[in-house]
Amino acid sequence: METNRHIIHMDQDAFFVSVEVRKDPRLIGKPVIIGSPSDRGVVASCSYEARKFGVHSAMSSRMAKLLCPHGIWIRGNMDEYSKASHEITDILRERVPLIEKASIDEHYIDMTGMDRFHGTLKYAHELKQKVIHETGLPISFGLSVNKTVSKMATNECKPDGELNIEQTGVQPFLNPLSIRKIPGLGEKTFIKLSDMGIKRIHALTLVHPDYMKSILGKNGLWLLQKAKGIDHSPVVPYQEQKSIGTQCTFKADSIDVETINHLLTSMVMDLAFELRQKQKLCACITVTIRYSTFEDVTKQATIPYSSLDGVLIKKTKELFKELYQKRVLLRLVGVRLSNLVNGFEQIDLYTESEEQYSLCQALDKIRRRFGPQSIKLASGIDLNL
Repeated sequence: METNRHIIHMDQDAFFVSVEVRKDPRLIGKPVIIGSPSDRGVVASCSYEARKFGVHSAMSSRMAKLLCPHGIWIRGNMDEYSKASHEITDILRERVPLIEKASIDEHYIDMTGMDRFHGTLKYAHELKQKVIHETGLPISFGLSVNKTVSKMATNECKPDGELNIEQTGVQPFLNPLSIRKIPGLGEKTFIKLSDMGIKRIHALTLVHPDYMKSILGKNGLWLLQKAKGIDHSPVVPYQEQKSIGTQCTFKADSIDVETINHLLTSMVMDLAFELRQKQKLCACITVTIRYSTFEDVTKQATIPYSSLDGVLIKKTKELFKELYQKRVLLRLVGVRLSNLVNGFEQIDLYTESEEQYSLCQALDKIRRRFGPQSIKLASGIDLNL
């Protein structure tokens, strides 16, 4: 079991809904559903009032309407949610020694070693109140010895909750919980373990490691450690959030803007597919060009969190157009996506037409089966520059 770590997990309560309620207080206490109301749509988020009827994120809109016919549907605005997310990150980042932005609405904070200066629980409560006071958005937190237990603590005390699980209380806290509560445990694994009669975390802790490995491989051992409250993963500093990028050096210097735009489309599609495969969203795009004189010029832009081709291609082309002013031969173009956070592609559903969203899913399915280069949009053919 871990010792001497103080990890806070802070998570916004029904984040997208909270942003809408801040904008329109008449929505307080109402069954609000964020997403597309059409039968082909998907629920991106919903209020706790809607959850009482069985509605949850990633549920089909058709099912949500059957469960909660009086729900108030809002298509949502990813730009507003992204700005609110940055507001919260800025408040926390200024006041803690080490912070990781785990997703658009959750953060891990490592206060290890700071308890001699601050009572960590008291300080976490003050942070929570600071966020609520400055943003008007509700937030909950869990405090414990590692990221897994603190996240599970937050999930158990939401909404508007705070829960401290000390070292000696970790296993008593975990034991009665459903194995479904373990972060990262997928539906197939849940069904498999349930069929074996393992439904509570306590039952899982009694399984021999060799047996877990035989039925689930290395994932079985990872799961067993989680059930025992063991998690050595560090809090990754926010400034070090990874980026992904690509660049292309032309065989011969070029001034063919149309062809370069086709190339940019292809490059961004590959990066967007990689984002979705890793279940990431990005909030910043950087475009670099290198003139034949070897002068490099770079321009970047902040965007609403996204992983969809359409959003990223459009902004990339806009940046290239702003950059390329000299009409001098180019020898290289590059694109980088940064400020990455965890998130699912459904998060972008309401910012794009359903047809474009469906197209993205269809293309990804083909790429996963036949390889990343197996299919592209006609405008994104990788021409030999």
